[in-house]
Amino acid sequence: MSVKIISRAAWGATPWDRDPSSSGPAHVALAQRDEFFVHYDGAHHITRTGYAIPRAIEAEHFGNGWAGIGYSFVVSQAGEIFEGRGWDRQGAHCPGHNISGFGVQIAIGGDQEPSEAALAACRALYDEACRKAGRTLAKKGHKDGIATQCPGTALYAWVKAGMPAKGYEAAPNPGGSAIPGGSVARYQVTIGGLAYGYGSFGDHVTAVGRALVKKGFGKHYTSGPGPRWTDADTKNYSDYQRSMGFEGTAPHQDADGIPGESSLRKLLGTLPGKVSSKTPPPFPGRDKFGPGKSNVYITRLGRALVAKGYGDHYRSGPGPSWSDADRQNVEDYQRGQGWSGKDADGYPGPETWRRLFA
Repeated sequence: MSVKIISRAAWGATPWDRDPSSSGPAHVALAQRDEFFVHYDGAHHITRTGYAIPRAIEAEHFGNGWAGIGYSFVVSQAGEIFEGRGWDRQGAHCPGHNISGFGVQIAIGGDQEPSEAALAACRALYDEACRKAGRTLAKKGHKDGIATQCPGTALYAWVKAGMPAKGYEAAPNPGGSAIPGGSVARYQVTIGGLAYGYGSFGDHVTAVGRALVKKGFGKHYTSGPGPRWTDADTKNYSDYQRSMGFEGTAPHQDADGIPGESSLRKLLGTLPGKVSSKTPPPFPGRDKFGPGKSNVYITRLGRALVAKGYGDHYRSGPGPSWSDADRQNVEDYQRGQGWSGKDADGYPGPETWRRLFA
């Protein structure tokens, strides 16, 4: 894929009144670059399109006192690439890494799924950055540089999977390792109407990861299990299969890390099935949840959490009386959506309820 970049002049950027120089040099030699950071916009879905995307980010970053957009580039869901700091200006995207790393924001937020066009454009930028720097750059999410939820669950899983995109061969994750005896399996199987294996996505994937961790097979995770199946899930599942006596870790062998019906049933206690979409029950109101509350809605909430794989804190199952286990499980679920702060306080609101029952 060729890299077509929409220049600052083309999308209507405010001309530099000074080169970015918050610390260190304004301009950075390509030889100093050895990292490539992927970002997202934050907790909420992005509905802006076209030139409105970089213009909104520029306005926000001016408010931070910066000299324009802090990212090297911004990628839209349509696959458009907008110039920010570009190839040679110091970034303002990740303290401590603004000189060593390029910073690219994919314009999504919350649990919004990146499009194939956006992923392909970002991967093309990465390949071009490596070419310009003359080396293979480390693929990183923002959270690899500082403590943050950015770039969200889906994008971070994509980065850790090697940034695969149509037309590209996924490169090994820096510092990663293959399953002993063969390469990492990267194919999918369908069990009960649900996909498992490399690239599959959904709450059922999170449930498998959390079950693996609970049984002591989570050493390959660097940020905990999530809804996108990555090489870490495959490696952990392979460890689990070998503990059951299966052998052969090369792709399509019995312990290659891709679930079969027998191992999945033993791990989860049942075989999940695909649930047809339905309208979630109406949110009963925030006043139904919290200390001292007891009602049918708390039981319904708890059962939905367990079904999504977020019941670790229960000791005797969900019940009608609110407990701290309910709060902790809700908080885990909210953090699993990429939320933080007051958005992950452990008390369900309308959006938490809608997603749990969707």
